[in-house]
Amino acid sequence: MRTEAAQPEPLNPSWRPGWTEVAVGLIVTAIIGFGLGSQIQRLGLNRVTYGLVLAGWSGLSCLVGFAAAWWVRKRPLAEFGVCSTSRRWLLVGIAAGVVAFILKGVAVLAFTALTGISSSPQGVYAAGGSGGAMSLLTATLLIGILVPIGEELLFRGVVTTVLLRYGPFVGVVGGALLFALLHGISIVFPAAVIAGLVAGEIYRRSASVWPAVVVHVVYNLPTIPVMVLTGAV
Repeated sequence: MRTEAAQPEPLNPSWRPGWTEVAVGLIVTAIIGFGLGSQIQRLGLNRVTYGLVLAGWSGLSCLVGFAAAWWVRKRPLAEFGVCSTSRRWLLVGIAAGVVAFILKGVAVLAFTALTGISSSPQGVYAAGGSGGAMSLLTATLLIGILVPIGEELLFRGVVTTVLLRYGPFVGVVGGALLFALLHGISIVFPAAVIAGLVAGEIYRRSASVWPAVVVHVVYNLPTIPVMVLTGAV
């Protein structure tokens, strides 16, 4: 007898992690990402190397923040959404990532028109990809794969999981806004809101962090090549 594929179970709002995990994860990420990360410029690296190191550091800080949040109670990783998912949800993640990437352009244009803000702090990452083919590939992989994995584990696996206790709207929108605010107020802010909303909703529906990672990977992968090709370095 042929059986239908099991549907993902909705995230249970009574699950842990809790607010302690959120606080620990964000504080550790801030210390490593902003605190120690600000000291990288003291190393006297050239602009390409500095951009690559900073890109890798950004992803690493979120991974360490997630690990710290998990270490608080060492509960099963499935409670952070780190669990298997279906091929269908991975394909949905790809499609959602493409849609989010298109919406990003509209959101950034609207944000610039309303606020007059057009600067982007991500030029430093693009500089890391401006040193030739190998640096372009390295920067693309760091921003397009490592950073999405780290950020989704922390912001969807920890933050959004906790906020979903208060309902889908608070969980998805609250997680997206916090994610965006920690990117700073620049043209990255509306882009991060779009990424957070789409990834958060996919996470909520699939009950797995991996489709959200796919959304974020598809969303981020073109970033460095586009910035390098357009001279935004």
